[in-house]
Amino acid sequence: MVFSVSAVFAQKGKVTSAQNLKDTGKLDKALEAINEATDPSNDKAEKSLPWPKTWEVKGEIFQAIFASQDQNVKALSDDPLTVALESYKKALELDDKDKFSKSVKIKLTLLTNDLTNQAVEAFQNNDYELALKSFEQILDIQDIPVVKEDNPEAVDTVILFNSGLAAFNAQNFEKAVKYYGEAAKYGYNGARTYSLISESYIQMQDTVNALKAVQEGFEKYPEDNGVLTSMIDLYMKIGKNEEALKYLDMAIEQDPNNVTYYFAKGALYEKFGEEENAVAAYQKASEIDPTFFNAYYNLGALYYNKGVKQIEVANAVPANENEKYEAELKKADVWFEKALPFMEKCHELNPEDEMTLESLKNLYYRMKNMDKYNEVLEKLGQ
Repeated sequence: MVFSVSAVFAQKGKVTSAQNLKDTGKLDKALEAINEATDPSNDKAEKSLPWPKTWEVKGEIFQAIFASQDQNVKALSDDPLTVALESYKKALELDDKDKFSKSVKIKLTLLTNDLTNQAVEAFQNNDYELALKSFEQILDIQDIPVVKEDNPEAVDTVILFNSGLAAFNAQNFEKAVKYYGEAAKYGYNGARTYSLISESYIQMQDTVNALKAVQEGFEKYPEDNGVLTSMIDLYMKIGKNEEALKYLDMAIEQDPNNVTYYFAKGALYEKFGEEENAVAAYQKASEIDPTFFNAYYNLGALYYNKGVKQIEVANAVPANENEKYEAELKKADVWFEKALPFMEKCHELNPEDEMTLESLKNLYYRMKNMDKYNEVLEKLGQ
């Protein structure tokens, strides 16, 4: 019996020794000691293995390894915070007499801080897998009964949202939907979260659920232009142009000075073949923002393309009808003349844009303005 008691104290002494070594900064020695006390193949560890304190100390040691600035110490573990969490959970599992729950609870609070720092640093380093794992471990801690008992109804929406963000960046879109969805239930980040859920579904090529997400977001936040814009974009992507146009009008009503709405409306009208309405929408966009390149370009392209089509009409005239051919050709020049000022405006706004320069080259050639034509050739390096 004396031998048995001595063996028990020897192993518990090993745990105490590991803690003392940790407290004095000798983490390599502390790790050796605690590994001996938690080694199931070690006969002497028979008594320390079921002792909750053993696992609490192991958690402390691995947290200390994480916190160390010494690279040699850091090299002792590839994933110290995961080991620390597993150790604290093991301590609570073995603590049937509830002697260690208060101290472990404090350690879990400190561990949450460490995991948060690890997640933030991982995100900044584009290690999104590690960031996601760390955020998920924080959520795991928050669900541990001894932690949850203080505030059983509490939900950490910030961590839920950040888990979704990390999952999305890690291209784990199913988890992104899961965590964004949880955050959305509690209204976190408003309509923006629904747009992110939708984008996650789009990445999974699930347009049905993507559309459901933005529709739900719009129902909850009808005044939010962000989710409305997401819904319009999605309708346009899947070819539901009538629906897109309907919601574009609602968006313009909410934000009448948003040039992108008028531009999108112009593009939709072009798809419908309603060129006059398209022109009006593009012109409205350019009135609101005189520096909005895309509106001028689309106007110029619209007229330019009509000129190209008119040339095709002229080329279809029989060879023996020269007068008619010339008349049809002149109609093309009318459209090119309309296109020219818009393309010149584009060049003024963005002198380096090659598509604009190519269009101007062709227009100046058609208009027989060879000086301008040669200038554009020079800019194109031709």
